[in-house]
Amino acid sequence: MLERMNTFLTVVKTQSFTKAAQQLNMTQPGVSQQMKYLEEYYGAELFQKKGRYIELTEAGKVFQEYAIKIKSLERQLFQSIQDIQSKTETYRLGATMTIGGYVLPYILEGYHRVNSQVDLILYVHNTEMILKQLTNGDIQLAVVEGPFDKSKFHYTKWKDDELLLACSPQHPFAKKEMLTLQEILQGKLILREPGSGTRQAIENAFLQQGYSLDPLKGHMEIGSMSAIISLVEANMGYTILSTEAVKKEVERESVLLKPVADMKIQREFNFVYLETHSFIDSFVSFCRKY
Repeated sequence: MLERMNTFLTVVKTQSFTKAAQQLNMTQPGVSQQMKYLEEYYGAELFQKKGRYIELTEAGKVFQEYAIKIKSLERQLFQSIQDIQSKTETYRLGATMTIGGYVLPYILEGYHRVNSQVDLILYVHNTEMILKQLTNGDIQLAVVEGPFDKSKFHYTKWKDDELLLACSPQHPFAKKEMLTLQEILQGKLILREPGSGTRQAIENAFLQQGYSLDPLKGHMEIGSMSAIISLVEANMGYTILSTEAVKKEVERESVLLKPVADMKIQREFNFVYLETHSFIDSFVSFCRKY
């Protein structure tokens, strides 16, 4: 019916079925057929001949008034629907230090470029705090490294992550192909704070070898991964961290990575959530392709 009303208004404007057909890229019989349908549907003649032109009847004038209003309402309806479709949605993510600081930033930029209607807010903290935020409803999705209580959450594995020893090229460890756990424990080991996924992964690996971090003397604890990396670059100590965290430093050879004999530290990156959502499905799929 909207198409017929539009044809009607074009006929009124041009005062000619033929000219209206030309403007609408239709045949003249097609225009006539649509006008005949309207007259039969409403039970009244809408046009009358006046010389070479046509003019509106009284019923036609009433029809014109309402057709203009309906066309205006249709435009408003279309715009309202478009506004809803283009409305920006905001989602809050939480990520642990390694993922939030070194893995996700590039992915978030790419995701927003493809999904411009979605705004993402990223909170970065240790695993314990991020999962607390998720439980409290402060974030909709957590991306965490290492172990967590999987019985309390829904989760989807992203990928495996490996931790290696990182040291400066000036450190004595730089000359060794592989290090022993005893060598690591005797020097200045820089660690993340308790509660972080990286710290938990290291503690678990040490315990499997019969060692505990608690009585260690001379090691440092720092809550900032970037600060730890800076200290390693300055040869103020060495650390064990995710290979993801030092990609740039390894490329420019300001940091070297070394394996530890009889100790392979691997962990999972997981997407963690309380309930499924189309955004979570979309974001997880994008991350896996990145």
